Amino acid sequence: MRIVFMGTPAFAVPSLKMLVEEGYDVVAVVTQPDRPQGRKKTLTPSPVKTAALELGLPVLQPERLRRPEGVAELAIYKPDLIVTAAYGQILPKSVLDMPRLGCVNVHGSLLPQYRGGAPIQRAIINGESVTGVTLMYMAEGLDTGDMIAKVEVPIEEEDTSGTLFEKLSAAGCALLREQMPRLLAGPVEAEPQDERAATYAPNLGRDDERIDWTASSRSVYNRIRGLVPFSGAFTLWNGETFKVWAAANPGEMPLSGAVLTEDGSGEAESVPGTVLNAGPSGIEVRTGDGSLLLLTVQPAGKKAMSAADFARGGIMKPGTVLE
Repeated sequence: MRIVFMGTPAFAVPSLKMLVEEGYDVVAVVTQPDRPQGRKKTLTPSPVKTAALELGLPVLQPERLRRPEGVAELAIYKPDLIVTAAYGQILPKSVLDMPRLGCVNVHGSLLPQYRGGAPIQRAIINGESVTGVTLMYMAEGLDTGDMIAKVEVPIEEEDTSGTLFEKLSAAGCALLREQMPRLLAGPVEAEPQDERAATYAPNLGRDDERIDWTASSRSVYNRIRGLVPFSGAFTLWNGETFKVWAAANPGEMPLSGAVLTEDGSGEAESVPGTVLNAGPSGIEVRTGDGSLLLLTVQPAGKKAMSAADFARGGIMKPGTVLE
């Protein structure tokens, strides 16, 4: 059975390695082209490409798989089954129809919820307590194919997108390992998705990364951890980007939401975004329903640092309003 694997980020690497270690015949790997990364815009291969080369597998990197030349290059490998995991491109019908056993996808949500490119981040941002992985047959729509199997994964209070990616990556790998004998004996009886229950998780943009201080402390906390370790959440301080990489769990540290007057004689009115306190414990900021303690921050042009170390400089004083 000839298998082509398609994937791009680290999420997909365990599934690729598992297929090779279990003795399946992975004849080629398809991944996104190398992209510039970092301040120096260094051209960098995807984690899947790096893993594939280490495993001695042929690597294809079409800019657009749906173009005729991309389809023709893939057809040379005559796959019986295509397995994808976070590849990052929608497969055209010409590719979906190519393998006789179909195309299956390891998707990081419990479909039909969170279809799209950012299901893990948006599950955390939206405050979900459970998510999971769905193994599905691929169709022409966006994550609309019939479902083969699922596994649930709880979202812990302290999970970030980074930690949840690792958990779901491992769960997806285990689910794929379990189902591979059935897939190769196929076709497998699969369950159609309920379109009425479908929700979407589009890729994140700049607006998704900006903190809305009028939201609840819990909502701000979820947004911050949902963007770690990728883009990070940000606010504006003195008109410049001020990133927040970690905050205290609001359920463990209820705060007042009031700022002391300069002479320390009482509490003054404050609007959401107001810095209430900046000291050894971190930076306390007013939210829509109280306040949130920031633990790790990154001023514009600087490296990430503890909020306590930043506060020690005394340049962000109580009463400052973050936007």
